[in-house]
Parts: sequence; structure tokens; C-alpha cells
Amino acid sequence: MRLCRPVLAALTVALASPCFAETSKPIPLDNPQLQPNAFIDLLALMSGHCKTLRVAGRTFPCKTVAYAHGDKGRVNFAVAVDDPSDDSHVVSFSGENGKRADDNSYELPIDRMLLNSKDRPRVDGLPVPAEQTSTGICRQTGNFAARKVHDVTCSATDSDGRTYELLFVSDGTPVSVRRIRQSAPSIQDPFK
Repeated sequence: MRLCRPVLAALTVALASPCFAETSKPIPLDNPQLQPNAFIDLLALMSGHCKTLRVAGRTFPCKTVAYAHGDKGRVNFAVAVDDPSDDSHVVSFSGENGKRADDNSYELPIDRMLLNSKDRPRVDGLPVPAEQTSTGICRQTGNFAARKVHDVTCSATDSDGRTYELLFVSDGTPVSVRRIRQSAPSIQDPFK
């Protein structure tokens, strides 16, 4: 867990640049914080822009999306939000058991949203995201092995009926993929 938080913090600081946007207000949550026991083993940073980023009815801009794979199989599509009032604003669509339909498409069922902001409690100086039980799906077109991702779309609804939407489009820059540590693959791949 100590490796996961610094990687996400570095991503947030490096990618969240201020621009004109709505100011954020904390989203009230019902779900208790769950403590994950996984380490990030693969991180892929995608360059581009969000055509759509809606968080509980509010629209925000962003610059990048990161794919973070945990060694226990949990995957996050983390979005660094361009929020001038909160440089720690990160929204993550999180799930397990992702599947590839072919070499250029990936689907991840979403079972929770991870919501991070400057108002969250901190561990080792870094904000700990709130977890909100959710249902939804993320779809990615492109391929990390080829370092080309075209877009990522996500849609989820939390247990309180709030909706989250993402349409991220790559700017064509090759994806930066970093294997942080070796682990067993968790993706269901019918092409292996």
C-alpha cells in the first residue's frame, strides 16, 4: 500500500493543473472506508483530454487518465481532475475481472468509485480516497502492449443514485507503461 499511494500522489501532482472549472464540494458518502491490501504492479499513463467528466452531476475538465492494476487484480481508471480549488481531486472508476473481447478492446465492470480530495483524511501525508459502492462499466479501445489507447469511456451509478461519466480521448501520444512489480495476470483474455 505504501507504493500505491506515492504513485497516485505523484500522478495527481504531475497531472492536475489548474484551469477554469467549477469549484468542488465534498460528496457526502454512506459507505465506510475499506482498506485495500494490494500494491500497484502496473501503471499506464494516457495523454489526451476528457470530452466528458461528470462527477455527481458536476462537470469538470481533466488532462489525463491513468490505468492502475493492483497485484490482487483490482483495476482503477484514475482521473486527475483539473479543479482550481483542489489539487488533490482524483476520481477513480474501480473494479475487478476485466475482459478483452479482442486485442484492441477491454471492459472493466465497476463496483466502486474512489473519490479523493483535499478534505480526505491523510495517511503518510497523502489523502486516502473515500470508497462509494457503485455499478457500471469502463471500456477502453486500444492496446497497452502497442502503447496506443484511443479512448476510455466509463459510466457508473453509486448506491445513492449519483452518476459518474467519463469520455477520455487520447491525443495520440504513446501510452507510458510502467511495470512496478511482477504479478500474475488478472485479465480474462480469450486470445492467449
